Amino acid sequence: MATLNSVEREFLRRLNLIQVHGLGLSVDVYSPDFTSLLGALYRRQVRPAYLEVFRAAPAALAVVKSQAGDGLLTYHGEGLWVTQPGIADDPLFAEEVREVAGHLQTLDSAWLNIECATKSIAGYSFGTYLPPLYTESSAFMVAENTRRVQELLDRHCRLSHGVAPLVLLEMPPLSYFVAGTVAVPRFFQLVIQSAPCGLVLDIGHLWTVYRYSGAWRVTSLVQFVRTFLDEFPLHRVVEIHVAGLSIHESGSTVASGPVKQDGDGFLPAWIDAHAAPIPAVLFEILDQVLSHPGLTSLRGLALEVDTKPVELIVEEFARFTERYRSVPFPVKATPVVSDDRTVRLPEADRLSDTVVRGLEEAYDRYARVAAGRAEPIGPEWMNPAACADELDMYRSIYLPYEILHWGGDVASMFPESCRRLVGRGVPLSRFIPFWFSRPRPRSRSYDFFLVKIERFMEFVQDEAPDLGGIAEQEADELRRAYEVANEPPVQTASEGP
Repeated sequence: MATLNSVEREFLRRLNLIQVHGLGLSVDVYSPDFTSLLGALYRRQVRPAYLEVFRAAPAALAVVKSQAGDGLLTYHGEGLWVTQPGIADDPLFAEEVREVAGHLQTLDSAWLNIECATKSIAGYSFGTYLPPLYTESSAFMVAENTRRVQELLDRHCRLSHGVAPLVLLEMPPLSYFVAGTVAVPRFFQLVIQSAPCGLVLDIGHLWTVYRYSGAWRVTSLVQFVRTFLDEFPLHRVVEIHVAGLSIHESGSTVASGPVKQDGDGFLPAWIDAHAAPIPAVLFEILDQVLSHPGLTSLRGLALEVDTKPVELIVEEFARFTERYRSVPFPVKATPVVSDDRTVRLPEADRLSDTVVRGLEEAYDRYARVAAGRAEPIGPEWMNPAACADELDMYRSIYLPYEILHWGGDVASMFPESCRRLVGRGVPLSRFIPFWFSRPRPRSRSYDFFLVKIERFMEFVQDEAPDLGGIAEQEADELRRAYEVANEPPVQTASEGP
């Protein structure tokens, strides 16, 4: 029998320090209101065993910690985009990890969950996550960057029991298209060969891989999930998420109708949507996952409910608890024999400068294709099974809506500036190509709302410089309101649990 490699042993060492967390909720501090949500859950007598909290201001996280009492808390990070070349030596990235280390200590979180995805590629900004390029060199870059995050946490973060949190990578969703040359399970197999991280498997994300990788064309959902789980490194899955799916909020029916699948009816054009109800099909998939013998490291199973109405959260969690209260979480991880046939990047190695430059060029192409500034030509776009025709839906519907409406409606943010621009014959639709007209490297932690303010100011200066003063005044008001909105929620006596 083959022996465990050093990476696998290190993962198991860290994992075995993490207690079982059980059934939980992944929540946002601000939406819905955290105090109101806790009160509603306690009144229904369906208290989660743990809460996974999205990134928030340190003061807000301290309030969460005080209100949670002795309950377990974990942390869902934001902005640590391990898919991108060049971050290992980026001082801004190191600073962001140190900031996250403080958040983890506040919550005493056993793990740091980060999406294996990004919102900033080669100087181009996006509002929601784009998955990595699914290529071998990209997987090696993710592994290298993930090791860097873990090293920084080991240096800067100690929990109450004296160890650093374990880094978990979450498999991201697909929003209509995928780019790459290797299958998703293979990609994560390559990552874990040289990174002692855990993984988060999101069931809704898995459904989108079925829908937008083209797998639905050739196999049933049940068979797809079975094959996927056999090939995915399931033994590294520490947490499972379940969240809603829905048709894109723009409501457009252009190219978004359901597709016919032989023998399985129609598949809707669902995408990841935390505010939406959870469709029954996701629990059917979850049942498949939980029954798989390869799931040996599970510590938490959570509904992801940020932005969802409180009443719906409580109802879904009550049903969720009833259905999965008897899930047999393993107390300790079972050693897994490594696959010596898999290509492995040695722990101490760094990618060569040539490989990094090639990956930088590939991500630049990826960003420009996603933004509609280039056509999907090149090795990353040669997967014949992918739904390449649905890339147009992302570029023509999803992305314009994101720039103009999602995370801040531009016309509402800058009402007077927009009114005057339109009066001069400058439609807001022109803001979309301007947004992607050139790369703009990051100089601070990423916040899409603040990026939107900056970009619109640049747009006004470009289109109508004499309106700059009006736009600046509106921008100042937005920044002040945003700062107030990010202050910690205040619990009143009537709201307490």
